[in-house]
Amino acid sequence: MKTLSGSTPPALRRISIAINRGGQIDIRGLPVCHRSQVEATSSRGALLACRSAVVGEGSYVAGTAFPEQASFPSSGHVVAFNSVDDGRPAILAHVYGAKPVPTTRIFFFRIRRQRGTFGTTLTAFLPPSVNRYGYLKEISLDLFRVYRYKKRLHSYLSAACAAPAGFPGAVFPFARAAMAFEDGRKLASTLTRRCQVAGG
Repeated sequence: MKTLSGSTPPALRRISIAINRGGQIDIRGLPVCHRSQVEATSSRGALLACRSAVVGEGSYVAGTAFPEQASFPSSGHVVAFNSVDDGRPAILAHVYGAKPVPTTRIFFFRIRRQRGTFGTTLTAFLPPSVNRYGYLKEISLDLFRVYRYKKRLHSYLSAACAAPAGFPGAVFPFARAAMAFEDGRKLASTLTRRCQVAGG
């Protein structure tokens, strides 16, 4: 992210990702990773502690600007674990970067199910302590976990093609991402995809 004026962008405070109602998150039988198990650890340490609860991985690029100092870039690794936050299903995002100094940040995406076009919403609130002097440039997260539970194959994130009867496929709004920033600004975007009915 960058501003037209070239000034330092505001800090990100909320990320919300809404998934089409045809998508499902399945956590049955998945181990849970708790914050206390991965605090103050590198990505490798977090994986050693909670590998069985991994549901995805990604990366991030951020800019950091300390008061009265020029900004410098920072990048790192994101590991997503099945978790709980305040008693509710969540994704624990373990964010680790080694440059310029080793730093670990943890935040949660709360999982909420609802009615409407987008049936599942993942929402994360980033307090000032997470990025007090920084701003997010890029972030990616791939949720890919496939596992066995009670002799059946499960996928952490799966989707069905909700095409009308008699049609081989459809174009549909797959996901909607929204971000809110410290200065009150908001950004939102909808991702549209085409699906095909199996055997169609």
